[in-house]
Amino acid sequence: MSDFDYDLFVIGGGSGGVRAARVAAGETGAKVAITEESRYGGTCVIRGCVPKKLMVFASGYGGMVEDARAYGWEIGEAAFKWDSFRPKLESELDRLEGVYQRLLDGSGVDRFDQRARVADAHTVELADGTRKTAKHILVATGGRPVRPDLENADLGIVSDDIFHLPELPKSMLIVGGGYIACEFAGVLNGMGVEVTQYYRGAQVLRGFDDEARGLVAEEMKSQGIDLHCGTDIIEMNKDGKGIRVKATNGSEKVFDQVLFATGRRPNTDDMGLEEAGVKLGRKGEIVVDDYSQTSVPSIYAIGDVTDRVNLTPVAIREGMAFVETVFRGNPTPVDHDLIPTAIFTQPEMGTVGLSEEAARDQEPVEVYATSFRPMQTAFAERTDRVMMKLIVSKETRKVLGCHIVAPQAGEMIQLAGIAVKMGATKEDFDRTVAVHPTMAEEIVTMRKPTRTT
Repeated sequence: MSDFDYDLFVIGGGSGGVRAARVAAGETGAKVAITEESRYGGTCVIRGCVPKKLMVFASGYGGMVEDARAYGWEIGEAAFKWDSFRPKLESELDRLEGVYQRLLDGSGVDRFDQRARVADAHTVELADGTRKTAKHILVATGGRPVRPDLENADLGIVSDDIFHLPELPKSMLIVGGGYIACEFAGVLNGMGVEVTQYYRGAQVLRGFDDEARGLVAEEMKSQGIDLHCGTDIIEMNKDGKGIRVKATNGSEKVFDQVLFATGRRPNTDDMGLEEAGVKLGRKGEIVVDDYSQTSVPSIYAIGDVTDRVNLTPVAIREGMAFVETVFRGNPTPVDHDLIPTAIFTQPEMGTVGLSEEAARDQEPVEVYATSFRPMQTAFAERTDRVMMKLIVSKETRKVLGCHIVAPQAGEMIQLAGIAVKMGATKEDFDRTVAVHPTMAEEIVTMRKPTRTT
């Protein structure tokens, strides 16, 4: 008979926590409980990738209508109706949350739908005062968007709020230059909102390949987004039904809404972690080792709350590795190397491996790059450009990085990521026959380096 109520108690019902809970219970026979204070599915399903991607789809149809006319279709004027789209979006999120709940129930996981704190190394205290003991505790509470330290910042919204707007504003200022800011700039612009974007840095999408992010920024501007880099808010105040914003570039304008996409923080506040001996980092993230174990041996953490690689598939992999390590007796470190990533800007960016800048700081490289107008949009007389790029080690000939800016770049980079992860060389790419006519064929037809370092 166990001395604990549970073998595993998971705090947080997002993708990582749910996967760990149901696999531990359903495949290893462990007695498992999970608690979630909000909605099952977490950031990704409820307030992140899934609703955002559905909004990306919705925002793209206006351009498709214009293209269809260029291809001979007679189509009347198109208009996006938020009040038609939003109920369907909410219904889909409800459906997905139900799927998560049924998966947990079907695996025999006990659910406690309330907030929880860590009381000690083996005890979880629920909001109703109930205490449950567990041999292992897994913290998977994710992160949250934060507002900047600015007077009247509460006048603006954050990314969580986008999906609950009663109506779309006519104009919106987006503050930030990361992938969330740039994705929502494209989405809202495509839905007919007049979008202005301020970013205090020199170029958006810091940390990604310079050439790739430069093309994304150019295309954002060409599509009508009023993008201002090197610009930040000085002051914001209520002005009638709008928000008056003064900026460092000297402009002063009233917007219907302001969206802050200026960073996220791990959800570790008031969770009793430090009191229980769990070490936290500078931003409040839970510090873990390669096996997701914290400074308290019985407590583990996965996902965005650890601020390692904040991506849903990574949290799921971390959850699986945790189960393998703790419940199957097979110590499995988490592999965070060469993770393919898509940014759902318009056009999309897909990336895996090193940027050109990071690679050339590491070793001598060859760069193979091409930019062109794709057939589909060129026929429709649009000026859109796409880019394909490979970073190749001079010494080993391995492809160190692949970067794609194009429609459906996310789909392409998933497959390219397999080759890069396997250690494919440039010659392996060259030996692959092109699929013609496609955009992606350029990845295997670039024979001469654009430049070397």
